[in-house]
Amino acid sequence: MMKTIQLNNGIEIPSPGLGTYHLGRNDEEVYRAVRHAIEVGYRHIDSAAFYDNEEPVGKAIRESNVPREELFITTKLWGSDIKENHIEKAFENSLHRLNVGYIDLYLVHWPVKEMIAATWKEMERIYQSGRVKAIGVSNHLIHHLETLLQQAEIIPAVNQVELHPFLVMQELQNYCSEKGIVVESWSPLGSSKIPLLTDSRIEEIATRKGKSTAQVILRWNLQKQIIPLPKSSDWQRQHENFSLFDFSLTADEIVEIDRLDRNHRTGVHPDEIAF
Repeated sequence: MMKTIQLNNGIEIPSPGLGTYHLGRNDEEVYRAVRHAIEVGYRHIDSAAFYDNEEPVGKAIRESNVPREELFITTKLWGSDIKENHIEKAFENSLHRLNVGYIDLYLVHWPVKEMIAATWKEMERIYQSGRVKAIGVSNHLIHHLETLLQQAEIIPAVNQVELHPFLVMQELQNYCSEKGIVVESWSPLGSSKIPLLTDSRIEEIATRKGKSTAQVILRWNLQKQIIPLPKSSDWQRQHENFSLFDFSLTADEIVEIDRLDRNHRTGVHPDEIAF
């Protein structure tokens, strides 16, 4: 089972999605992981030029038994291509490496200072060319979005950010909701730096539900209308991360998880990224 969320241009985006950053040690491992995820039921695959895996991701999509129109493929524009004014070329390169006909969602991977508005104008041109179904951003905070929206003709469909119970960013969630921007969460289960999966309060909820802590966290995302992008090449975990629709959290449990927020990042702060 899977749910979809309608983007602000009417396109439906499946949830959850599969994150692919460092998904495998080589192209063959990435290929196998994506093929299996599609077999499990994932229809949303998240890639990026920076991940250096668009070719095996595209091959897995082409060789799956699922029609292309039933799959939702995201990739992203890297900052150095923005700084070098290679946005159109970068898009064409991603389109070529994926080789799946078109891209469903193209994101600005990180905000590049002093170039946010100009970058978005180029993204709008790509969208208007019909080669991508939707455009959005990643790792953009409120002040980045405000800069972008001052001159934007098209509101971003998505903002993909690091988000998990230790980094809730409710103010950003609220802002995006008001603007009609869907929030996606990368690293939704934390990392080795953030022991989310062994947090005692999440474990208590998981025990009550008869679910894993990972499933509880991902279900928290879904009920807050956030699209989680868990990453796993392990087949059993892929199944587990996708099995989120036979239980629900109460309003009190949602609040309990929200209160775990400690503004703790596992990745770089968007204002500190360098290219």
